[in-house]
Amino acid sequence: MKLRLLIGALFKTRNIALLIIIFSIMYSMEAISPIYFSIFSKFLGVALYFILVIQSLTSKKFHEDFNKKEKIRKVQNLNYNCYKLANEAKKYTNSTYLQKLRKVMFDKDEMVKSFLKGEKSLLKEKIVEQTLNLVIAYNKLLVNFCIRSRELKGIDIIEVANRININLRKQNFTKDESIAEDIKKVIEMDERMISRQKDEKIELERIAAKLNYMESTISMFKHQIFSKIESEEMIEKLETAVNEASALESVLEERRRNKTKY
Repeated sequence: MKLRLLIGALFKTRNIALLIIIFSIMYSMEAISPIYFSIFSKFLGVALYFILVIQSLTSKKFHEDFNKKEKIRKVQNLNYNCYKLANEAKKYTNSTYLQKLRKVMFDKDEMVKSFLKGEKSLLKEKIVEQTLNLVIAYNKLLVNFCIRSRELKGIDIIEVANRININLRKQNFTKDESIAEDIKKVIEMDERMISRQKDEKIELERIAAKLNYMESTISMFKHQIFSKIESEEMIEKLETAVNEASALESVLEERRRNKTKY
């Protein structure tokens, strides 16, 4: 940030304009000035330019203008990440969740427009930033939710249950203890598979409910921003929602990486 502040002062329109004017005057005087004076004048011009830069860096108004631009830049960067992740999410969503995603992005766009065009305050800025963070978390969670949902649908539990029943009958009729033990292990493995899928389905239902909650939260805060109802409590709720979504997304991501291949 300090580097951007310095660059902002170096390339401030006033400073660059005055530098150009100073050098234009000095170059026009070269024809009537001795060489040593010309060199001195150029040095003086550069010195005056850096004095202006230092004045900018110590100016309260310059810092206020710079901070305003930084806030807008931060919101625009978060907004860009939202679009990037939304385009990724569209590859995995079904028609139902695609509609939900479009609604979330529409509400997000309305909030960003309100922030960029309307009056800005520290509270409004924080609410918009946290809402954008929530949209980012929503998109990440949605991707992993859709991928894992498809994977679970690809597992035929009926086939696994039938295999368990067949192996139970084999186990009952076999007289070889070694074979019976091997069959038992296969049965236990299939039972764990069914149990895991049931647990994951329950968890996916919980995540689906969390996605619905996030959608409602984004929509609600959009209306509150438009109604100019802003409070610290809103920020706390958004932060909690972001943290919860990030935690769920991390769990799903980890399971995707380490999932058992059936």
